[in-house]
Amino acid sequence: MDNLQTQGISLPRLGLGTFRMQGDACRAAVESALALGYRHIDTAEMYGNEEPIGAGIAASAIARKDLHVTTKVWHENLAPDAIRRAFDASLKKLRLDHVDLYLVHWPSREMNLPAIFETLMKLKDEGRTRAIGVANFTTALLKTVVEDIKAPIACNQIEYHVMLDQTPVRKYLAAKSIPLVAYCPLAQGRFATDETLAKIGSKHDATAAQVALRWLLDQDGVAAIPKASRSESQKANLDALKVKLDDDDRKAIDALRKDMRCVNPGFAPAWD
Repeated sequence: MDNLQTQGISLPRLGLGTFRMQGDACRAAVESALALGYRHIDTAEMYGNEEPIGAGIAASAIARKDLHVTTKVWHENLAPDAIRRAFDASLKKLRLDHVDLYLVHWPSREMNLPAIFETLMKLKDEGRTRAIGVANFTTALLKTVVEDIKAPIACNQIEYHVMLDQTPVRKYLAAKSIPLVAYCPLAQGRFATDETLAKIGSKHDATAAQVALRWLLDQDGVAAIPKASRSESQKANLDALKVKLDDDDRKAIDALRKDMRCVNPGFAPAWD
């Protein structure tokens, strides 16, 4: 599988998203994904599923060095001491001695960015996380982190798919050689009935979702973490890597609406 090189880590471009997966079903999904060939698992303390993910990883025969695990600290735990407590709890639940990537999950108005990244850098220096990054950060916040604080950000994880334009953030990240990790890359199943994507899919013996995922993974510096609990869906997402889109396909996709959000920032922690 294709990997992105960023801040000393190798990030598989197709990973498994686990938001809203819980308990035994979550553990089984992780075991299934790893057996199929996934090597990138994404979670967060807020998801409440780090324990079953840890169990699924432990049950696999995958060498730790061959596996990429991302988790995130919630916006309520961004004080330095709280970050450390949250990190320790995540590591214990995951049954790991380190994670590959630790992200600030959401920005908030109360956050002290220099103190946050000083703490994250200490965790990195201690070898407890191999890299650090952010999620849901605007271009303005990225500039503060990258240009003022000079934090070695390994990615920005944001909602991104064929029907949501993220050009300003994407261009900034590309200029700084920082990967964009796309969550909700299949718009939570909304693409299954889209006529344009289905028509392109029929041309390539693929589904609409596979077309949407291939479109993302064709872009330089972009990774994607579709949620998939069933092994059939996990395999279908892997098979998207076999789809070959042409210029006509891309033009048709470019003409789709670009204002569909699955995650409304208005319901998330606010930022300036």
